[in-house]
Amino acid sequence: MQRERFEALVVRAIDNLPPEFQHKLENVDIVVEDWPTRGQLRQARLNRPNQLLGLYQGVPQVRRGRGYGLVLPDKISIFRRPIEAQCRSDDEVEARIEEVVRHEIAHHFGTDEKTLRKIEGEKGGRK
Repeated sequence: MQRERFEALVVRAIDNLPPEFQHKLENVDIVVEDWPTRGQLRQARLNRPNQLLGLYQGVPQVRRGRGYGLVLPDKISIFRRPIEAQCRSDDEVEARIEEVVRHEIAHHFGTDEKTLRKIEGEKGGRK
């Protein structure tokens, strides 16, 4: 899939979020990267780059106090090549992007990995 198409699908996934979440995406930058860096893999405690589909880096909104301000934006990275490698069709890529975007935005709002895995397991989803 062309990078531009992939990026457009990420934008669509963000646009498809409920308005109450879109309006609360404060100080967060969502980017598409081809592969995670070694540092990002270490942060996620993973060894292989194809295992990491997305990564949230920042201070979750629930942890932001009065003194939070004048800081660099949080960053959500969506990793194109690992997502494409796990999918067999463009439709699967689109669905996976939707899942990964929602998953990483949930981290931005303060939901931890264990809770997300439980929710996704109950829905039959996976990251």
